[in-house]
Parts: sequence; structure tokens; C-alpha cells
Amino acid sequence: EVSAWTYHYSDQGDYTWEQARNYCQTFFTDLVAIQNQQEIEYLNKSLPYHGRYYWIGIRKLGGTWTWVGTRKALTKEAENWAVGEPNNRRSNQDCVEIYIQRPQQSGKWNDEPCNRKKKALCYRASCQPFPCSQRGECVETIGSYRCECYPGFHGPECADVVQCAKLEPKGVHMNCSHPYGDFSYNSTCEFGCQEGFERQGAGMLRCLPSQEWSTNIPTCTAITCPVLSAPEKGEMRCSHLHGNFTFGSTCAFSCQTGFVLVGSRSRECTATGTWTGDATKCEATVCPVLSAPDQGEMNCSHLHGNFTFGSTCAFSCQEGFVLKGQESRECTATGTWTGNTPHCEAISCPVLSVPDQGELKCSHLHGNFTFGSTCAFSCQTGFVPVGSRSRECTATGAWTGDDATRCEAISCAMLRAPDQGEMNCSHLHGNFTFGSTCAFSCQTGFVLMGPESRECTAMGSWTGDATKCEATVCPVLSAPDQGEMNCSHLHGNFTFGSTCAFSCQEGFVLMGLQSRECTAMGTWTGDTPHCEAIACPVLRTPDQGELKCSHLHRDFSFGSTCAFSCQAGFVLVGSGSRKCTATGTWTGDAPRCEGRAAATAQDVCLFTLAAIKCSALTTPKMGQAACSHLHGEFTFGSTCAFSCQKGFVLMGPESRECTATGTWTGDPTHCKAISCPVLASPSRGRLSCSHVHGNFTYNSTCTFSCEEGFVQMGAEVLRCEATGNWTRNPPVCAG
Repeated sequence: EVSAWTYHYSDQGDYTWEQARNYCQTFFTDLVAIQNQQEIEYLNKSLPYHGRYYWIGIRKLGGTWTWVGTRKALTKEAENWAVGEPNNRRSNQDCVEIYIQRPQQSGKWNDEPCNRKKKALCYRASCQPFPCSQRGECVETIGSYRCECYPGFHGPECADVVQCAKLEPKGVHMNCSHPYGDFSYNSTCEFGCQEGFERQGAGMLRCLPSQEWSTNIPTCTAITCPVLSAPEKGEMRCSHLHGNFTFGSTCAFSCQTGFVLVGSRSRECTATGTWTGDATKCEATVCPVLSAPDQGEMNCSHLHGNFTFGSTCAFSCQEGFVLKGQESRECTATGTWTGNTPHCEAISCPVLSVPDQGELKCSHLHGNFTFGSTCAFSCQTGFVPVGSRSRECTATGAWTGDDATRCEAISCAMLRAPDQGEMNCSHLHGNFTFGSTCAFSCQTGFVLMGPESRECTAMGSWTGDATKCEATVCPVLSAPDQGEMNCSHLHGNFTFGSTCAFSCQEGFVLMGLQSRECTAMGTWTGDTPHCEAIACPVLRTPDQGELKCSHLHRDFSFGSTCAFSCQAGFVLVGSGSRKCTATGTWTGDAPRCEGRAAATAQDVCLFTLAAIKCSALTTPKMGQAACSHLHGEFTFGSTCAFSCQKGFVLMGPESRECTATGTWTGDPTHCKAISCPVLASPSRGRLSCSHVHGNFTYNSTCTFSCEEGFVQMGAEVLRCEATGNWTRNPPVCAG
């Protein structure tokens, strides 16, 4: 039995909204929840007027106006706000009052602050627990209630159940559950099929409130397996019991030549809709995986998969390498490759050799003296590399850089033989280079100044100081008394080769060599000459007379004067005074003392018997003359013998005599310098000569020199000797 819905209000006092709700929940059900306009009209008529009006069960929760009893939001259709409401004045009006018996807008709602005090408007529900057979919802009405039945139920208290048609499936297993009676509302039937078959349709049917089943009765069909196809490069043969590719179907597989079956050779469609075994495919026969050769490349074409039947691989080599073996290989049906494995060999360069006096250090990337090999050259101490210091083997099989690298000995400045000397060199590695040694010597008459030997060092310099030949020095000579000295110095005053010619003043004769030469020993040839006054015959005191002489140089020599006198009773016949002349004769005739009568007769006789004179002869230049006078200087019967100094030859008769006609026998005599062979300038050289007595004659000297870049081999100075030969052979200029 259901009690009626009733309204109540607090007549003892006013409450805040929370106090009002607590009051209603304590003594009744809750603050009133207004459901329709009729209910509002009923309350507005039935309740007394109160100046503060009544709280109802609406409150703003989370910003939404909500019926607190059901926790349902106020819908737009159910709103009953007064004009201009809700206005949320001062932003704290979260509770709702209803205007009862208000002159304007009576029965309308207004939002108010929840802490204001008003009458509590309560209700007591008509619907009790478990109403409407628990198959519907109890709806409160004024003074009563009604049942709104759930779907599938009907009747005043929702006690009647909706019925569906009875199910009778064919070939399908069915299992049903009936909560409200056979084949009635919410009855469910589940359907199943035999193994190998599957249901077509829903697995479960439900009786709906509309008295119809949720769907049609299902059927059972053979389970279908995925359609199989022949593998690529293969064949498939199938047998079907219940339809193509359904439960019980079997398929057998095979492959073409060059392919191998991977997976099951035969497969069967099972009750689960899957095939037994693994998926079948024909895979090309696999050949071993090939790799590109070292320093090479491989380009492959695969028809059926990497390195499988029909794959072809072409091989090539990187720059600097050449392929050895087949250029292409193919994978056969037997799983092997045609041909042998190719490889790339580095291109070879000619083998390099270690340069003389050097070293070679090589780095080989791919083999001795092959592409990429690098070789560095270095030289031993005293040598420098000529050509590339480093060479690399290129892809063309040729080396970079110069054709050949060599070690050349470090050069020293070119040495020359010292003047008047010789130089003999030994060259180990080339003229005037590291290790060359030069020995120096001087010609006869010269002394070596400096080291006897010099060596070219690794620094390009010579050991020791420059060497020179200095002429041997002889003692200084001086002119003899009453004489003169004329010297010719080839190499310095009074040094080797110097010659000094001596001569005497008129009236003097040279005693000793007319010429002296400074020898290689530092001594002069011959003894020191001197000038002696020419001697005249010793005069005798005439009989019955006296002789008084004055001698300037020595007795009865040039310049001596003698005075003659006779005793009393005698007369001097001849010259009273005689002087010794430069020719070694006395002036005048030999006097005598005679009695006076005899003297007169003798004077006439002596006058008529004077010897005939010839012209006075002179000593030839660079020669000597020795004369003998019978009757007076250069008179009838006088004879003169001639000779020449060293280095000269007599031209003319060796002796001449004064004849009775007053002439000399023979031609005039002179001394001619001895000649040496004429010299010429050497090839690539120059010649400078000094001639004392005529071109290329005795004591001529010739100096040789070479053009720049050429070395003089031999003596620098040659002198014409008294033998008619030069002191040395002419030198040559060597490149």
C-alpha cells in the first residue's frame, strides 16, 4: 500500500537554507522538489503568506542549478524564474526561494543568499521502497502516485511480461535462458555449430520489449580458410570436401627448377579456419653470398632475391687495381656460382732502387712497389738528393716525380793550381765534390805556402786555407864597383828565375860571369863578378932615363899615367907621358933616351914606320871581346876573339884581324837570343807573354789563364830557357 504525497512547512521559525533542509530531512523527506505547474499553483493557494517567503530544494552546485534531492540539474523546460532572475546579486545568491501569496509574480522563483532565514517548505514522499513490482518507476502525484513500467513490462503495478515467438532452429545447437518465462522479455538463446563449421548470424538472440527477437536465427556453414594460391615459381593442386578452401580441403605444392620449396609440401584446412603447416613459397636456390673484392666493387642483379638462382654479379676494381679472374658470375640452379672468385691486384710500378750514396724507405699499402706505395729518398752525409724526394706509385703504373732520383755529392768551390804550382786531385764522386782531395806542389824554384792537401767536406767547404807557391828567394845582389847590374825579375825581386846581367864601365873588364840566375836552391849561379881595370903592358924605365907613374886602380892599368925623363946628356925620343887607355894600350910611343945627335936621325925614321890603323871594334851586346894588339890599339896585326853570354848564340866569325889595308877580316859579330817554340793560347784560355830579347826567346815569360768554369791543368807561367826549351809543357783548360 502506498501513502499519499504531502507538503509541510516550518511554522515555529525561520531558517537558513542549510538549516531548512536539515529540518525537512529530520521530520519529513526533503525540501520540496517541484515537478510541474499544477504543483506550483497548488502550493501558492494552500500555503499562507510569509514576508520572507519559503526555501525550496534547488541550489547552485558547481555553477549549475541542481535539485538537491535527486542530484539532477534543473532543465530549461522546468525553470520558473521571476522576471530578471536569477541575477546573483553580490555574487553570493546560490539558493532559491518561491514567492507564495506575493502580489506580483506569485509562485515564481528568486535566487537568494543561502544565509538568509526563511520558512522551510518540505514534502513527504508517497512512493515507498520497492514500488511497482520493482519493474517500473514510482512517480509522485498530488496526494497519490503512478507506476511508469520499465520496457518489457506492463500493467498497473508492472507485473505483466512481454512474450516473443518460440524459436525452433534447424541444424544449429540452441541453449536458452528465461528469467521471466519461456521465450518472454529478456529471454536469451545462444547458438553453436559442429567442429569445422561456423555460425552465420548472431551467436545470441534476446527477446525485446517489442515482442520481437533481437535478430534472425543463425545458420552453420563449413569454416572457410584463406584462399591459397600457387607460390610464385611453383604449382598447387587442391581437393575440396565442403567447398573451395573450406574445412577439410587439402592442397599440395611443388616448385620450378632452380627453386626450393620452403614450408609445408601439403596443407589442410582445419576447424579453426587455419591451414596446417606453414605458408608455402618457392624460394630461389641460394648461392653463397658474394662480397666485393678488396679494393674493388661488385654490382649485382637479383631476379628472385639476393644471391639466388639467376642472380648475376659483375666485378670491377678501384682506380689503381686490375681485376684478376672473371668479370661476371651467375648463381646456378645447383646453388653454386659460375667461375672462380675474382680479386683485385694493385697495379705494379717498376721496382725502385736505392740511389748510390743514399737510402730508400718505402711504405707499401697493397704490395711491394704497387699502387699507393710511397718511397722517400735520403742521402748520406755529404750528398744531396737530385730529383723528387718522395715518389708515389700511381694508378697508371708510373711513379710520380722525376724518372730517377740520385744523390749528388755536395759541391765545393772549384780549386785551381797555384801560380807556379801544380794541383793533382782525386775525385770520388765528381769534380770538386764531397770527398774530393787535392794535393798541391810547386814548380822547381817555388815553395808551397799553405796545406799540402785539402779535402771537400760535407759542408761544401774545403779544409785548410788557400795554397800558393812563392818563388824561392836568393840573396840581394849589387852592382860591382866600376860596373852596372841590370836585373829581370819574373816572380819578385831576387827570387827564383831572376837574372842579373853585369857590365863594367869603360876601361874595366868584367871578371866572372856576365850573367847570374837565381836557382831553385835559393843560390845564384856562378861567383860574384867584379870589374878590374884593363891592364896595359908594364912600362920600363928607359935606359939613361927615369919613369914616374901614377896608378888610379892598380899598377899599369886603365887610368895609370907614366912620365918619362932622361939623364943629363940624353934626349927623350918619344912621348914624354903615356896613359893607359880603355883598350889596354898606352897612348904615344915607347920613349928612349939617346944622345942628342942620334935622336935627331931617329925621329925621321920613326915617323915613317907607324902601323896602319883599323876602326875600333866594340864588344857585342850580351857578349864579350878579347883583343890582342901588336903595334898599337886596333892596328895592323891586332886580333879580337868574340863570345856570347848564356842564352845567346854568336852570329858572325868568332875572331877578326886588322889587315894591312886597314880593314877587319869577316863580317861584324853580334849575339842573338836563343829561340823557344812559339806558344799559342790554350782552348778556352788566354796567353800573356813578356819578351826581354825578342818574341819567344831566352828569358821570355808567358802566363796562362782559363775562362770562368774551366780549371787550368799544368803550370801557370812558362819561361824560355838557354837550352831553347820552355820550363814546362803548356797547360790545358779542363771543363
